Amino acid sequence: MRILSGIQPSGSLHLGNYFGMMKKMIDYQEQGELFCFIANYHAMTSVSDGKALAKGTLEAAANFLALGMDPERSTFWVQSDVPEVQELAWFLSNFTPMGLLERCHSYKDKIAKGIAANHGLFAYPVLMSADILIFNSDKVPVGKDQKQHVEVTRDIAAKVNNEYGEIFTLPEPDIDDDVATVPGLDGQKMSKSYGNTIDLFQTEKQLRKQIMRIVTDPTPVEDPKDPDTCNVFQIYRLFLDKEQQDALRQRYLAGGLGYGDVKQELFETVRDYFTPFTERRNAILEDKETLHKTLEMGAQKARYAASKVMRKIRKKSGIAY
Repeated sequence: MRILSGIQPSGSLHLGNYFGMMKKMIDYQEQGELFCFIANYHAMTSVSDGKALAKGTLEAAANFLALGMDPERSTFWVQSDVPEVQELAWFLSNFTPMGLLERCHSYKDKIAKGIAANHGLFAYPVLMSADILIFNSDKVPVGKDQKQHVEVTRDIAAKVNNEYGEIFTLPEPDIDDDVATVPGLDGQKMSKSYGNTIDLFQTEKQLRKQIMRIVTDPTPVEDPKDPDTCNVFQIYRLFLDKEQQDALRQRYLAGGLGYGDVKQELFETVRDYFTPFTERRNAILEDKETLHKTLEMGAQKARYAASKVMRKIRKKSGIAY
């Protein structure tokens, strides 16, 4: 089974990235053939500062490696180091109906929030389809908001297969309902676009400041509280096993628990959880030469796999003559 996913380096990574995708992807190294990439082309829909994008790309790679990504057991690379993906994206564009893209919720949601419309944002699902299909991925771990894009990928792949034969594997989205959408400070999906994140690898002062900003209701300390509607509980539970979650739930229901106390516990839990990873990340970033070599090795492996699919595409489409 081939598993694929990617993450944008469009700013500081946060708990939503970690629990929604990164941790799961790292765990998949034990379950199948893992392909994981830093989606720096996708990040260009929101990042125009070249220096910031380059810096973010290396930091995102270091984050993954620090958190447990093993480049020997997986294929781990930067999207722009595999040019075959862009070639395939153009090919797929010719099999993608405009109406299919116009129905995509993610595009409409971003436009509604004031993000400027452009072709890159509109055609985002086509490039994502190329990322997935060029490696004949079987499974794509995504959040609920990206499920539609995998469905778009399947539709496009089916059109190509109907025209040229069974070239592409039809991928399946893999969604963990418990962590598919990690809530942010305001209860919306945690997202850099919404400015409601708890970032990875920051100072204790910054971490405490973010956690203390989590929105809570005005229920008095002495009254029982509903954990299912509490943003603090919904984030805290990601670090707890079932028994620990049940115990915290009972504390909420019993009354006498202040939100400030729970936020302090959450701060300490997040800090302690990421401290060893932070030390490892800092060491990786100090050795840029080794980091670049690691990414080059991953790109070579990815290009070898991608070239197999592109040879078929070029032959079937007449590009190879």
